[in-house]
Amino acid sequence: MAEDESSLVVLVVSFLLLLLASAYFSGSETGMMSLNRYRLKHLRRNHHPGATRASKLLEAPDKLIGVILIGNNFVNFLAASIATSIAVKVLGDPAPLATAIVLTLVVLIFGEVTPKTVAALHPETIAYPSSLLLILLLKVLYPVVWIINVVSNGLVRLLGFKSVGDDSQQQLTQQELRTVVYESSGRIPRRRHGMLLNILDLEKVRVDEIMVPKNDIIGVDIDNDLKDVLDQISSAHHTRIPVYKQHMDNLIGILHMRSTGKFLKMETLNKAAILQETTEVYYIPESTPLHTQLFNFQKKKLRMAIVVDEFGAIKGMVTLEDILEEIVGEFTTDLITNSKDIHIQEDGSFLIDGFATIRDINRSLSWELQASGAKTLNGLLMEILESIPDSLVGIRLDGYYAEIVQVKDNVIRTVRMRPIEEKSDLTDLLR
Repeated sequence: MAEDESSLVVLVVSFLLLLLASAYFSGSETGMMSLNRYRLKHLRRNHHPGATRASKLLEAPDKLIGVILIGNNFVNFLAASIATSIAVKVLGDPAPLATAIVLTLVVLIFGEVTPKTVAALHPETIAYPSSLLLILLLKVLYPVVWIINVVSNGLVRLLGFKSVGDDSQQQLTQQELRTVVYESSGRIPRRRHGMLLNILDLEKVRVDEIMVPKNDIIGVDIDNDLKDVLDQISSAHHTRIPVYKQHMDNLIGILHMRSTGKFLKMETLNKAAILQETTEVYYIPESTPLHTQLFNFQKKKLRMAIVVDEFGAIKGMVTLEDILEEIVGEFTTDLITNSKDIHIQEDGSFLIDGFATIRDINRSLSWELQASGAKTLNGLLMEILESIPDSLVGIRLDGYYAEIVQVKDNVIRTVRMRPIEEKSDLTDLLR
């Protein structure tokens, strides 16, 4: 009788140990596979011992899964045999179905679901310590693991799949990286978070979307009187000024304000001395992406470029500051107040210059105006109307209402705009 009791105790203890081993293998599998690969690489570069071991194991995931499944299945089958022996000793000759149901519930709860749930919630806590035993087991069971992997990899290839993971699958696409940055907004300061998103958007924005239009470029006409030329130079608010002859399409060069000190000290100053200080104009195509132009500015050590279309005609000007503002934001805290193109009215509407770009309007007012090809508000309205409108024409644009206030020289000069609220109708907006 004493021997039966002692053997029963041994069987129960063995079963509990095997159940604990099953929980270890189940938790290890989920923990290893749930590790954040990019955090793992970061910790490995910082010589974290657990991360180093886990990274080594994950380099061969087929071997890792093999050793875990060998151990897990072995302890589960052995636990089932011992549980049957315990049931026979306690109950005599129990029903096989009842034993299987009870054993399944016990293994599922304590050996599978619970440890896997804990490992999924805290993968690093489970994976890093368990990697010590997994590396040892992989060395001991390597011949068995190798045979099993050879057979399983052969079957995988017969099914048309790659047996070894492709490293390229671990690389993030631009949209995936954007999602990662977006989801980590709680851990990154708001300004830096916005800068990261803006950097990712540089590839989608072209220079013609942020350029200063040709009509707004402030330059110096060298054909003017020398006194007028000097007055323009002395009153300039920019460090670089385009110099042209008669009209902007006939550009001669770019004058840097630091060069003005040389000829302003001359006793016999003339236009030739001014032209001698100008530098060659740097032209770029309108389709150049911002990230490319940023590198081109850096490579050429320049800060200003003239944007031209496919026919070589000047469309506008872009500077290094314009591109940097796309990353860090405008160098002002109140975009609406400081915008020369957008003026808020007492009734809550906005008077907007027709040459204001769609991108600037969206950025300043946090709107979402959509334009397929047009870059300016004038171009957008012309694109929709397909004609030159008269004043006081109203247009509804996907959640916004635009009233054309002024048309001059076949161009829409001023537009009154406001968002359309859900309960508002066109009659209310025209009052």
